[in-house]
Amino acid sequence: MPAALSPSPPAAGERASRLLERCRTLVRPALAEAVARLHPWVGEMAAYSLGWCEPGGAPVSTPAGGKGLRQALAVLGAEAAGTPRSAGVTAAVAVELVHTFSLLHDDIMDGDPTRRGRPTVWKAYGTGPAVLAGDALFALAVETLATTPGTPGTPGTPRTDIPSAVRHLSTALNDLVRGQADDLLFENRPWTGPEAVGPDEYRAMAEHKTGALLGCATSLAAVLAGAPRETVAALDRAGRHLGVAFQVVDDVLGIWGDPAVTGKPVHADLLRGKKTFPVLAALGTPAARPLARLLDSADPLGAADARLAAALIEAAGGRGAALAEARRHLAVVDACLAGLPAAARTTDDLRALLAFLVRREM
Repeated sequence: MPAALSPSPPAAGERASRLLERCRTLVRPALAEAVARLHPWVGEMAAYSLGWCEPGGAPVSTPAGGKGLRQALAVLGAEAAGTPRSAGVTAAVAVELVHTFSLLHDDIMDGDPTRRGRPTVWKAYGTGPAVLAGDALFALAVETLATTPGTPGTPGTPRTDIPSAVRHLSTALNDLVRGQADDLLFENRPWTGPEAVGPDEYRAMAEHKTGALLGCATSLAAVLAGAPRETVAALDRAGRHLGVAFQVVDDVLGIWGDPAVTGKPVHADLLRGKKTFPVLAALGTPAARPLARLLDSADPLGAADARLAAALIEAAGGRGAALAEARRHLAVVDACLAGLPAAARTTDDLRALLAFLVRREM
C-alpha cells in the first residue's frame, strides 16, 4: 500500500462514523416526510433505493442505504457557514433526493444489476418504473427547496433565498449531466493518439460528474440562508475539489480495490474500458509502451489482460500519480475551508469527515 495516502487511524474512522450517524438521524424524518408525498408505488421504489424497504414495501431488518455523505456535507456545511440548522436539513433532503435520482438513472445506463449488495431498482421493478422513480425524485428535490418556509422580512422565520437555492441546485445538476455524458463518451475514445482522453479532460469530467453535487451539498444551505457570496463560493469550491479527489480514489479502488469492500468485480473499470485517472497518468509516462500496446490491441480486455494491465499501470506509476492527484485536491479543500470568513463557525467536523472519506478504503 503506498504511503502517499495512508489509512486514516481508527479514531478518525470512529469520528467520521459518528458524524455521519448524527447527520442521518437529523435528516431522516424530513427525508421520510418528503418521500411520503410521492405516489405510493413510486414512493416504495424511492424507499427501496434509499435502503428502507424490500421490493413490495416490507421494511428491512438492517438499513441497506449508503453512508449519507451528501446529507452530512449539507448539515456540516450549514454549521460551518453559521446558517440555521433548518437550512442544513432542507439542503440535505434536496441533495439526497437528487443523488438518489442520479443513481437510479446511472444504474440503468451502466446496466449494473446490483448496488450495495442488492438488486438495483431497475432490476427489482423494471426499467420504466425505475426511470419514473428517478424523475419523481428530481421533481421532489426541486419542490423541497421551492416550498421552504420563510421569506425575507417575515417575522419569526429564518431568511431564505429560494430562487438562488433552486438555481444553485439546477446548476449542479446540469454539471452532473455534463460530466456523466463525458464519462460515457470517453469509453468510446482510443487509449492513445490525438483523440485520446487527456488528464485535464478527466479532471473537468470528474469535477462535473462527482464534484458538482458534492459542492452543491456543502454550499446549498449557505445559499438558501442568504450567506455572503464568498462563503458560498468557498464551500462550493471545497466540495468540487473533494469530488475530484473522491473520484480519483474511486478509480484506484476500481482497479486494485477489494471486491468485498467496493462491491465491484476485480478490475471492473479496466474490463469496461473506462478512462480512469491511474490509466491516463500511466499512459503519459515513458514506461507506458507495453501498457499502450496491450490496451490498443485488446478491446475489450479479458480477465487475464486486465490483470496484466493493472500490473503495468502500477509499474508505470499510475497508482502513485492518482494518489498524489487526490492529495493535491485535498490540499485545495483545506485551503478553501481555511479561507472561510471569520464569522463562519468552526470547520473541524467538516474537515474531519472530508479527510476520512477520501482515505476511506486506502
